[in-house]
Amino acid sequence: MRLVELRLRNYRCYKDEISVRFDDLTALVGKNDAGKSTIMEALDIFFNETGPDENDACKHGQANDLCITAVFSELPASIILDQDVPTTLAAEHLLNANGELEIHKVFNGALAKPKITCLKLVAQHPTAARLDDLYSLNNSDLKKRAVDVGADTTNVDKKINSQLREAIRITAKNLQIQKKDIMLLDGNGASFWKGIQAHLPAFVLFRADRSSTDQDPEAQDPLNAAIKEAIRLQETELNKVQVFVEQEVKKIADLTVSKLQEMDPRLASTLNPQLTIKPWQSLFKVSITGDANIPINKRGSGVRRLILLGFFRAKAELQRTQSNKQSIIYGIEEPETSQHPRNQRLLMSVLQELSATEQVVITTHTPMLARVLPDTALRFINIKPDESREILPGGSEVINASIAESLGVLPDHNIKMFIGVEGKHDIPFLRNLANILIAGGEVVPNLADLELDGVIIFLPAGGGDSLARWSDRLKGLHRPEFHLYDRDTAPPQPAAHQADVDRVNQRPDCRAFSTNKREIENYVHFEAINHALGNANIATRLTHQLGDFDDVPTVLFNQVNAEVAPSNMWGENRAKEFLNNAALLCMTKAMLDQIDPQGEILGWFRTMEQMLAAVV
Repeated sequence: MRLVELRLRNYRCYKDEISVRFDDLTALVGKNDAGKSTIMEALDIFFNETGPDENDACKHGQANDLCITAVFSELPASIILDQDVPTTLAAEHLLNANGELEIHKVFNGALAKPKITCLKLVAQHPTAARLDDLYSLNNSDLKKRAVDVGADTTNVDKKINSQLREAIRITAKNLQIQKKDIMLLDGNGASFWKGIQAHLPAFVLFRADRSSTDQDPEAQDPLNAAIKEAIRLQETELNKVQVFVEQEVKKIADLTVSKLQEMDPRLASTLNPQLTIKPWQSLFKVSITGDANIPINKRGSGVRRLILLGFFRAKAELQRTQSNKQSIIYGIEEPETSQHPRNQRLLMSVLQELSATEQVVITTHTPMLARVLPDTALRFINIKPDESREILPGGSEVINASIAESLGVLPDHNIKMFIGVEGKHDIPFLRNLANILIAGGEVVPNLADLELDGVIIFLPAGGGDSLARWSDRLKGLHRPEFHLYDRDTAPPQPAAHQADVDRVNQRPDCRAFSTNKREIENYVHFEAINHALGNANIATRLTHQLGDFDDVPTVLFNQVNAEVAPSNMWGENRAKEFLNNAALLCMTKAMLDQIDPQGEILGWFRTMEQMLAAVV
């Protein structure tokens, strides 16, 4: 599942309902006390069920209506709900009008220990009489309802709830589909919730204001995140174990009470067996010690943050090849804390790479970090004159100017060149190609090192048209620009963005190119792809190099999806991330020469080298 929206109401500084949309990488920016950390902690409450505390309800709102709503897309192809038989969220009418899963958690924040009072889905659901409550009925009730409505159950396995529900719905001439609340806190609805929970992303929050204990969270949290992810991968199986244990314990507990009743009825009537179940994660503990067994928490804060950086670099490397992955969301508050500017840039580079497969949410006050991200990834939290908040998406001239004013963005005179690309996948493509050329003996700019040193800045603009608009915005900074556009269209048609290329090339110290092939993925050799697929334990193989205008990502994910389980299905985003990272890391200079015999790619890097050398 992929988080697309969070809505908050009566939570801390957010009295009236407010919405924030999420991309693969989302940066929350704004002044101190604007409400950035509040959003992070709301996500933590929603996903990790920590619950709000007594001071979390908005002081000027309705404390008993503290609501956190999360909306998800990219839903599982099948799901286990109230039985061990797969069904789908769509078949059970559990999705909203946009075909998304919308989950509301409402708490009574007026209590000393706030507790959840309502857990529900808001969905387009049948509202016709005797059809509007099927999700809440157990198997015996569903059988009775099927008889009552005259459902044809001839070919229905009456032990399977989902089949009974479908047979009952078929009897209706009009389901009267309307917006409806599906309650999940009690009864059979609670079973639905347990099934949905198994597919929710894991959320891990790395805070800026760390404590320093004998097991410092700075070192613990990354490793606990790995534990949490591993447990989530086996969530369905572990739920079965939990249900089995509960049933077996209940048997012996009930029998014990009955035997006590035989001996002393008064005593037995006061006994009520209660089973306390601890989270699976609590069973595991891991720690890291440094040289001479010095605890990490005794080292400097910068060193502890470097551990965090190392964790994310390790995760990014693993994600390139892993095929069996549980969705996870990383929330990082102020990743720049206690770090040298070069490490800040390295961390942002790693997070951008990680966001190709996982969602990343950060908060930041640092202009440099905001500047290296595409403006569409920014969410500006603005405090209005009446102290209410609004969350504005970056991308427009007006909002970008507000972000710049809020962060105090100033020109960076270390920058020698901007490299404009259409999408985030183009960045590792160019970085990795530079490494291939250098390993093959060519003298070309090392883009990864230059980016970390603040000499170049990549601008992933989100498409050719957007890239051209970015070029107009950069003119005032008086720095060289190198732009790379996908050709998209096959000859004899002109390149899709040829007019934009020509316009950039008319400006001094600026160069733009269109690829000779369809797009950058057409420059990845099929043998490198096959090698990377083998590393990921995927058996499918390409038998030959694809054509210059084949849609390589689509061909790849269609082949992979014919083999992998539905829960691991690939899409265009994952295929592109795989090609530009895992596959390119398996590519050699000899492969590059074979797929690009005219030296088109080397020509791009020669141009970059000349442009950098010309900057005083």
